Amino acid sequence: MVNEAPPLFGLVLAGGESRRMGVDKALLRHGDESQLDYAVRMVSTVVAETWVSARKSQGGAERAQYPLILDRYENLGPAAGILSAMDHDPRVAWLVLACDLPNVTASTLRALVAGRAENQPFTAFRSSHNDLPEPLCAIYEPGARQLLDGFIAEGINCPRKVMIRSNTRLLSQPDPASLDNINTPQDLARSPLQQTAQ
Repeated sequence: MVNEAPPLFGLVLAGGESRRMGVDKALLRHGDESQLDYAVRMVSTVVAETWVSARKSQGGAERAQYPLILDRYENLGPAAGILSAMDHDPRVAWLVLACDLPNVTASTLRALVAGRAENQPFTAFRSSHNDLPEPLCAIYEPGARQLLDGFIAEGINCPRKVMIRSNTRLLSQPDPASLDNINTPQDLARSPLQQTAQ
């Protein structure tokens, strides 16, 4: 009997403080929708359920319209949202996507899912800029939890560093620009999407 792969849920990370941007990146406009709406819509094309990760202090109608997983950990950056999702449902794998990737497409996410290795803790794309793992558009299998806990206990909470030091399935990006993020007003000004703050 072949073991079935764990179910795949989606987690859109929208709990950042957006310090460098100066405005909430999740609320930047992506055409007729917010960047958060866009990210949730893309993820929802490839997973059974999609959740939004947020800090406890983050409210507002934009996030509240989606199923929320609030951070249970502090001062861990994106790892706080990922660990909180694993606490919420430890039996599933999580496709994690940062909300500040305006160029990500459903085809990119389909390629990630098609390349998923359920027998490895992580499946991620190689960065088109430096060949390192892209941890914020990646799949975290249930078995990744023990690895994450171990690295955090050693003071390593950067998901990329964890993936570099672990057995990670690495895939080539189908579109080299698909995972370029926006962190600053300068990044926003260069964006072909012409987002403006809500």
